[in-house]
Amino acid sequence: MNHMLASSSTQPSATANRSVLTPVMTLKGHEPWSISWPNGKLPDYKCVTSISYFPDGKQMISGSGDKTIRRWDLREGKEIEEAKEVFMNVIEVVGVSRDGRWVVTAGREVKVREVETGIVRTFHEGKWLSCIDVSANSKLLVGASSDRTAWIWRLDTGELVAGPFKIGVGIAYSANIALRLSEDSKKLAVLSNGGRCLEVWNVQTQKILDVQKSNPDGPGSLITPIFWTTKHKFIVAAFNLTADATIHEFDASTLETVGAPFKGHTHTICGLAFSSDRVLLVSSSFDNTIKLWAFESRQLLASLDVESWTFTIVLSPDSRQLAYTN
Repeated sequence: MNHMLASSSTQPSATANRSVLTPVMTLKGHEPWSISWPNGKLPDYKCVTSISYFPDGKQMISGSGDKTIRRWDLREGKEIEEAKEVFMNVIEVVGVSRDGRWVVTAGREVKVREVETGIVRTFHEGKWLSCIDVSANSKLLVGASSDRTAWIWRLDTGELVAGPFKIGVGIAYSANIALRLSEDSKKLAVLSNGGRCLEVWNVQTQKILDVQKSNPDGPGSLITPIFWTTKHKFIVAAFNLTADATIHEFDASTLETVGAPFKGHTHTICGLAFSSDRVLLVSSSFDNTIKLWAFESRQLLASLDVESWTFTIVLSPDSRQLAYTN
Protein backbone atom coordinates (compact mmCIF):
# COMPACT_ATOMS: atom_id res chain seq x y z
CA MET A 1 0.00 0.00 0.00
CA ASN A 2 1.37 3.37 -0.95
CA HIS A 3 0.83 6.72 0.66
CA MET A 4 2.39 9.34 -1.55
CA LEU A 5 3.35 12.94 -0.93
CA ALA A 6 3.84 15.45 -3.71
CA SER A 7 4.59 19.14 -3.90
CA SER A 8 1.86 21.48 -5.09
CA SER A 9 1.59 25.16 -5.85
CA THR A 10 -1.20 27.71 -5.52
CA GLN A 11 0.23 30.01 -8.17
CA PRO A 12 -2.16 30.37 -11.14
CA SER A 13 -0.96 29.80 -14.68
CA ALA A 14 -2.34 30.99 -17.96
CA THR A 15 -3.14 27.45 -19.05
CA ALA A 16 -3.44 24.23 -17.09
CA ASN A 17 -0.30 22.13 -16.99
CA ARG A 18 -0.74 18.42 -17.63
CA SER A 19 1.99 16.21 -16.25
CA VAL A 20 2.66 12.94 -14.49
CA LEU A 21 2.64 13.35 -10.72
CA THR A 22 6.06 12.34 -9.39
CA PRO A 23 5.99 11.62 -5.64
CA VAL A 24 8.67 13.24 -3.53
CA MET A 25 7.96 10.65 -0.85
CA THR A 26 6.29 7.24 -0.69
CA LEU A 27 5.33 5.89 2.73
CA LYS A 28 4.82 2.16 3.13
CA GLY A 29 3.88 0.11 6.15
CA HIS A 30 0.20 -0.83 6.19
CA GLU A 31 -0.58 -4.45 5.38
CA PRO A 32 -3.09 -5.78 2.79
CA TRP A 33 -6.49 -6.52 4.29
CA SER A 34 -9.74 -8.21 3.35
CA ILE A 35 -13.41 -8.24 4.33
CA SER A 36 -15.43 -11.39 4.97
CA TRP A 37 -18.88 -11.53 3.41
CA PRO A 38 -21.61 -14.21 3.69
CA ASN A 39 -20.67 -15.53 0.24
CA GLY A 40 -16.97 -15.64 0.97
CA LYS A 41 -13.93 -13.41 1.33
CA LEU A 42 -13.05 -10.71 -1.16
CA PRO A 43 -9.49 -10.35 -2.49
CA ASP A 44 -7.00 -8.38 -0.44
CA TYR A 45 -7.34 -4.60 -0.43
CA LYS A 46 -4.20 -2.51 -0.53
CA CYS A 47 -5.63 0.93 0.14
CA VAL A 48 -5.10 3.18 3.14
CA THR A 49 -8.57 4.32 4.16
CA SER A 50 -7.78 7.68 5.77
CA ILE A 51 -4.92 10.15 6.33
CA SER A 52 -4.62 13.41 8.25
CA TYR A 53 -1.84 15.95 8.76
CA PHE A 54 -0.78 17.26 12.13
CA PRO A 55 -1.08 21.06 12.23
CA ASP A 56 2.68 21.65 11.98
CA GLY A 57 2.80 19.66 8.73
CA LYS A 58 5.76 17.63 9.99
CA GLN A 59 3.81 14.49 10.86
CA MET A 60 0.86 12.58 9.50
CA ILE A 61 -1.43 9.84 10.79
CA SER A 62 -3.00 7.09 8.70
CA GLY A 63 -5.62 4.42 9.33
CA SER A 64 -6.40 1.25 7.42
CA GLY A 65 -8.45 -1.90 7.19
CA ASP A 66 -5.43 -3.73 8.61
CA LYS A 67 -6.73 -2.50 12.00
CA THR A 68 -3.82 -0.19 12.69
CA ILE A 69 -3.15 3.51 12.83
CA ARG A 70 0.37 4.66 12.07
CA ARG A 71 2.19 7.93 12.49
CA TRP A 72 4.71 9.21 9.96
CA ASP A 73 7.66 11.56 10.25
CA LEU A 74 7.49 13.54 7.02
CA ARG A 75 10.94 15.07 7.48
CA GLU A 76 12.56 11.63 7.66
CA GLY A 77 10.05 9.95 5.34
CA LYS A 78 9.46 7.00 7.63
CA GLU A 79 7.05 5.56 10.16
CA ILE A 80 7.34 6.43 13.85
CA GLU A 81 7.14 2.80 14.86
CA GLU A 82 6.61 3.37 18.58
CA ALA A 83 3.44 5.35 17.80
CA LYS A 84 1.75 2.47 15.95
CA GLU A 85 -1.55 1.31 17.46
CA VAL A 86 -3.39 -1.95 16.82
CA PHE A 87 -7.17 -2.11 17.15
CA MET A 88 -9.78 -4.87 17.32
CA ASN A 89 -11.66 -3.55 14.28
CA VAL A 90 -11.08 -1.90 10.91
CA ILE A 91 -10.15 1.79 11.06
CA GLU A 92 -12.51 3.69 8.79
CA VAL A 93 -11.35 7.26 9.35
CA VAL A 94 -8.74 9.24 11.32
CA GLY A 95 -8.47 12.91 12.17
CA VAL A 96 -6.25 15.38 14.02
CA SER A 97 -7.63 18.53 15.65
CA ARG A 98 -6.35 21.88 14.37
CA ASP A 99 -4.58 22.59 17.67
CA GLY A 100 -2.83 19.20 17.52
CA ARG A 101 -4.20 18.19 20.91
CA TRP A 102 -6.47 15.35 19.80
CA VAL A 103 -6.20 12.32 17.51
CA VAL A 104 -9.51 10.70 16.59
CA THR A 105 -10.06 7.22 15.13
CA ALA A 106 -13.43 5.83 14.10
CA GLY A 107 -14.98 2.64 12.80
CA ARG A 108 -16.87 0.24 15.05
CA GLU A 109 -16.07 2.67 17.86
CA VAL A 110 -14.77 6.21 18.27
CA LYS A 111 -11.58 6.67 20.24
CA VAL A 112 -10.07 10.04 21.11
CA ARG A 113 -6.45 10.25 22.26
CA GLU A 114 -5.02 13.32 23.95
CA VAL A 115 -1.57 13.58 22.36
CA GLU A 116 0.24 15.17 25.30
CA THR A 117 -1.01 12.79 28.02
CA GLY A 118 -1.74 9.68 25.96
CA ILE A 119 -5.14 9.36 27.65
CA VAL A 120 -7.68 7.57 25.41
CA ARG A 121 -11.45 7.87 25.70
CA THR A 122 -14.02 5.74 23.90
CA PHE A 123 -16.96 7.89 22.85
CA HIS A 124 -19.19 5.62 20.85
CA GLU A 125 -19.58 1.87 20.43
CA GLY A 126 -21.92 -0.42 18.52
CA LYS A 127 -22.72 1.51 15.33
CA TRP A 128 -20.21 1.80 12.54
CA LEU A 129 -19.06 5.39 12.02
CA SER A 130 -17.83 6.08 8.51
CA CYS A 131 -17.07 9.82 8.76
CA ILE A 132 -16.01 12.40 11.33
CA ASP A 133 -15.16 16.09 11.56
CA VAL A 134 -13.43 18.08 14.30
CA SER A 135 -14.66 21.63 14.82
CA ALA A 136 -12.47 24.60 13.89
CA ASN A 137 -11.95 25.47 17.58
CA SER A 138 -10.89 21.85 18.36
CA LYS A 139 -13.64 21.46 20.98
CA LEU A 140 -16.26 19.34 19.21
CA LEU A 141 -16.35 16.09 17.28
CA VAL A 142 -19.15 15.11 14.89
CA GLY A 143 -19.60 11.64 13.48
CA ALA A 144 -22.17 9.78 11.41
CA SER A 145 -23.11 6.13 10.96
CA SER A 146 -24.41 4.29 7.92
CA ASP A 147 -27.93 4.20 9.38
CA ARG A 148 -28.17 7.97 8.70
CA THR A 149 -27.60 9.09 12.28
CA ALA A 150 -25.14 11.77 13.42
CA TRP A 151 -23.92 12.88 16.85
CA ILE A 152 -21.78 15.70 18.25
CA TRP A 153 -19.54 15.21 21.31
CA ARG A 154 -17.20 17.35 23.41
CA LEU A 155 -13.65 16.25 22.71
CA ASP A 156 -12.35 16.82 26.23
CA THR A 157 -15.06 14.85 28.07
CA GLY A 158 -16.88 12.70 25.53
CA GLU A 159 -20.16 14.33 26.55
CA LEU A 160 -22.88 14.15 23.91
CA VAL A 161 -23.85 17.76 23.20
CA ALA A 162 -26.15 17.32 20.18
CA GLY A 163 -27.92 14.52 18.39
CA PRO A 164 -28.90 12.12 17.24
CA PHE A 165 -29.58 13.86 13.94
CA LYS A 166 -31.67 11.72 11.57
CA ILE A 167 -30.14 12.80 8.30
CA GLY A 168 -31.27 11.98 4.78
CA VAL A 169 -34.93 11.79 5.79
CA GLY A 170 -37.18 11.05 2.84
CA ILE A 171 -34.53 9.43 0.69
CA ALA A 172 -34.33 5.75 -0.04
CA TYR A 173 -30.76 4.93 0.93
CA SER A 174 -27.76 6.65 2.45
CA ALA A 175 -25.01 4.23 3.44
CA ASN A 176 -22.14 6.67 2.79
CA ILE A 177 -22.11 10.11 4.38
CA ALA A 178 -19.84 13.17 4.46
CA LEU A 179 -20.30 16.00 6.95
CA ARG A 180 -18.67 19.24 8.02
CA LEU A 181 -19.26 21.71 10.86
CA SER A 182 -19.24 25.40 9.94
CA GLU A 183 -16.42 27.58 11.30
CA ASP A 184 -18.66 28.78 14.16
CA SER A 185 -19.94 25.21 14.83
CA LYS A 186 -23.54 26.42 14.52
CA LYS A 187 -24.34 24.60 11.28
CA LEU A 188 -23.74 21.09 10.01
CA ALA A 189 -23.56 20.34 6.28
CA VAL A 190 -24.29 16.75 5.25
CA LEU A 191 -23.82 14.98 1.90
CA SER A 192 -25.41 11.54 1.52
CA ASN A 193 -27.17 9.11 -0.79
CA GLY A 194 -24.28 8.66 -3.20
CA GLY A 195 -23.75 12.41 -3.54
CA ARG A 196 -27.42 13.00 -4.37
CA CYS A 197 -28.67 14.59 -1.15
CA LEU A 198 -27.29 17.76 0.48
CA GLU A 199 -28.61 19.14 3.78
CA VAL A 200 -27.81 21.90 6.27
CA TRP A 201 -28.70 21.50 9.96
CA ASN A 202 -28.95 23.98 12.83
CA VAL A 203 -26.79 22.41 15.56
CA GLN A 204 -28.43 24.20 18.49
CA THR A 205 -32.02 23.37 17.57
CA GLN A 206 -31.05 20.05 15.97
CA LYS A 207 -33.43 20.81 13.13
CA ILE A 208 -32.82 20.88 9.42
CA LEU A 209 -32.78 24.45 8.10
CA ASP A 210 -35.80 23.86 5.87
CA VAL A 211 -33.42 23.14 3.04
CA GLN A 212 -32.55 19.83 1.42
CA LYS A 213 -31.30 19.43 -2.11
CA SER A 214 -31.99 15.98 -3.51
CA ASN A 215 -31.55 14.43 -6.92
CA PRO A 216 -32.77 10.84 -6.46
CA ASP A 217 -32.61 10.08 -10.17
CA GLY A 218 -29.05 11.31 -10.58
CA PRO A 219 -26.07 8.99 -10.95
CA GLY A 220 -24.80 7.71 -7.63
CA SER A 221 -21.10 7.91 -6.80
CA LEU A 222 -18.57 7.76 -4.01
CA ILE A 223 -19.10 10.20 -1.19
CA THR A 224 -16.35 12.83 -1.18
CA PRO A 225 -15.64 15.40 1.56
CA ILE A 226 -17.60 18.65 1.67
CA PHE A 227 -16.28 22.02 2.82
CA TRP A 228 -17.51 25.40 4.01
CA THR A 229 -16.02 28.03 1.74
CA THR A 230 -16.84 31.35 3.45
CA LYS A 231 -17.48 30.95 7.17
CA HIS A 232 -20.98 29.51 7.35
CA LYS A 233 -22.41 30.94 4.13
CA PHE A 234 -21.34 28.65 1.28
CA ILE A 235 -20.55 24.97 0.73
CA VAL A 236 -18.49 23.22 -1.95
CA ALA A 237 -19.32 19.62 -2.82
CA ALA A 238 -19.17 17.05 -5.61
CA PHE A 239 -22.95 16.90 -5.89
CA ASN A 240 -24.56 14.94 -8.70
CA LEU A 241 -26.85 17.48 -10.31
CA THR A 242 -26.32 15.79 -13.66
CA ALA A 243 -24.40 12.89 -15.10
CA ASP A 244 -21.34 15.13 -15.42
CA ALA A 245 -18.40 14.77 -13.03
CA THR A 246 -18.66 18.28 -11.63
CA ILE A 247 -18.07 20.13 -8.36
CA HIS A 248 -20.42 22.91 -7.30
CA GLU A 249 -20.53 25.70 -4.75
CA PHE A 250 -23.85 26.20 -2.96
CA ASP A 251 -25.47 28.97 -0.95
CA ALA A 252 -25.96 27.33 2.47
CA SER A 253 -29.26 29.13 3.09
CA THR A 254 -30.93 28.06 -0.17
CA LEU A 255 -28.64 25.35 -1.59
CA GLU A 256 -28.80 27.10 -4.94
CA THR A 257 -25.59 26.90 -6.95
CA VAL A 258 -23.18 29.84 -6.81
CA GLY A 259 -20.89 30.75 -9.69
CA ALA A 260 -19.58 28.38 -12.34
CA PRO A 261 -19.02 24.69 -11.58
CA PHE A 262 -15.61 23.03 -11.62
CA LYS A 263 -15.65 20.98 -14.81
CA GLY A 264 -12.84 18.94 -16.31
CA HIS A 265 -12.90 15.38 -15.01
CA THR A 266 -14.17 12.71 -17.39
CA HIS A 267 -15.17 10.15 -14.77
CA THR A 268 -16.60 9.96 -11.24
CA ILE A 269 -14.94 12.24 -8.69
CA CYS A 270 -13.52 10.22 -5.80
CA GLY A 271 -11.59 12.78 -3.74
CA LEU A 272 -11.75 16.43 -2.74
CA ALA A 273 -9.45 18.68 -0.69
CA PHE A 274 -9.62 22.38 0.14
CA SER A 275 -6.83 24.64 1.37
CA SER A 276 -7.26 26.31 4.75
CA ASP A 277 -7.00 29.76 3.14
CA ARG A 278 -9.73 28.79 0.62
CA VAL A 279 -7.46 29.58 -2.33
CA LEU A 280 -6.85 26.11 -3.74
CA LEU A 281 -9.29 23.27 -4.46
CA VAL A 282 -8.00 19.81 -5.37
CA SER A 283 -10.04 16.98 -6.88
CA SER A 284 -9.34 13.41 -7.97
CA SER A 285 -11.28 11.06 -10.19
CA PHE A 286 -11.59 7.57 -11.61
CA ASP A 287 -10.09 9.13 -14.74
CA ASN A 288 -6.72 8.74 -12.96
CA THR A 289 -6.05 12.44 -12.65
CA ILE A 290 -5.68 14.92 -9.82
CA LYS A 291 -6.71 18.46 -10.72
CA LEU A 292 -5.71 21.69 -8.98
CA TRP A 293 -8.09 24.65 -9.21
CA ALA A 294 -7.89 28.33 -8.27
CA PHE A 295 -11.04 28.40 -6.20
CA GLU A 296 -12.33 31.94 -6.75
CA SER A 297 -11.70 32.06 -10.51
CA ARG A 298 -12.48 28.35 -11.12
CA GLN A 299 -9.33 28.27 -13.24
CA LEU A 300 -7.75 24.86 -13.75
CA LEU A 301 -4.11 25.27 -12.69
CA ALA A 302 -2.83 21.77 -13.37
CA SER A 303 -3.99 18.27 -14.29
CA LEU A 304 -1.74 15.55 -12.89
CA ASP A 305 -1.77 11.95 -14.11
CA VAL A 306 -1.52 9.19 -11.49
CA GLU A 307 -1.06 5.44 -11.86
CA SER A 308 -4.49 4.58 -10.44
CA TRP A 309 -7.43 6.42 -8.94
CA THR A 310 -6.82 7.93 -5.51
CA PHE A 311 -8.65 6.78 -2.41
CA THR A 312 -8.00 9.84 -0.25
CA ILE A 313 -6.39 13.23 -0.90
CA VAL A 314 -5.47 15.92 1.65
CA LEU A 315 -3.56 19.19 1.55
CA SER A 316 -0.93 20.04 4.14
CA PRO A 317 -1.79 22.90 6.54
CA ASP A 318 0.38 25.33 4.55
CA SER A 319 -1.00 24.05 1.20
CA ARG A 320 2.53 23.37 -0.11
CA GLN A 321 2.15 19.61 -0.18
CA LEU A 322 -0.53 17.21 -1.41
CA ALA A 323 -0.81 13.73 0.08
CA TYR A 324 -2.85 10.93 -1.42
CA THR A 325 -3.43 7.19 -1.14
CA ASN A 326 -4.13 4.80 -3.98
